[in-house]
Amino acid sequence: MIVLEGIGKRYDKVGIETVHALRDMSLNLTRGELLAIVGSSGSGKSTLLNVLGLLDRPSEGTYFIDGQDVTRLSSDEQAHLRNRRFGFVFQAFRLLPRATAIENVELPLLYSERKNIDGLAKTALESVGLGDRVAHRPAELSGGQQQRVAIARALVNEPDVILADEPTGNLDAHSALEVMALFQRMNRDGRTIVLVTHDAQIAEHCQRIARIEHGRIVSNQRVAEPKDASVALDELTAAKGSAQ
Repeated sequence: MIVLEGIGKRYDKVGIETVHALRDMSLNLTRGELLAIVGSSGSGKSTLLNVLGLLDRPSEGTYFIDGQDVTRLSSDEQAHLRNRRFGFVFQAFRLLPRATAIENVELPLLYSERKNIDGLAKTALESVGLGDRVAHRPAELSGGQQQRVAIARALVNEPDVILADEPTGNLDAHSALEVMALFQRMNRDGRTIVLVTHDAQIAEHCQRIARIEHGRIVSNQRVAEPKDASVALDELTAAKGSAQ
């Protein structure tokens, strides 16, 4: 589905040493995968996600989506493809504070070419278990609920790929497992997901783990038995109940 070949990304500034965020990176992503990208801060994880999501152009190399070299597309063509093929989830949620949950989820539909968008936002919220929170504003929701609103927003255009940048970074352990259980359910339903994380325990819930150091992929391995986030969530809940 996605093929990166020899991707590099550098940032040049006058009077400042060139920064090589990505170096000669090659990566394949199969439709229906749940891939974790791990590495320390500054290793190039977020830059790679931006390249994958057509938010940033590589300085060199080629990027194919279903056989099409998307590095040759114009900015407008890339924006059209991005809106149609990708959904984004961020660590900081990025919800509009004065907008309700359903209004936040509806935002991507403003740029959609769909002829009928009625009910799509409510359906997306229901799919993440927030059908009863459509009129709530972000300040009235927990951190985990806010992230689920952000996931619903990423899902509303029914993209092929979800790109998530540290989606559990601002959450407690319980909320993080709720979000991972949701990602795993979405993946079982056929959604392709790329998840950037610095948390090794979160990565263990994915099917494959690619590790980045200094802008290069240094390991790329399948997980023999990915942990089930729903089971881990039940165990955590039971442990809290016993402690009380």
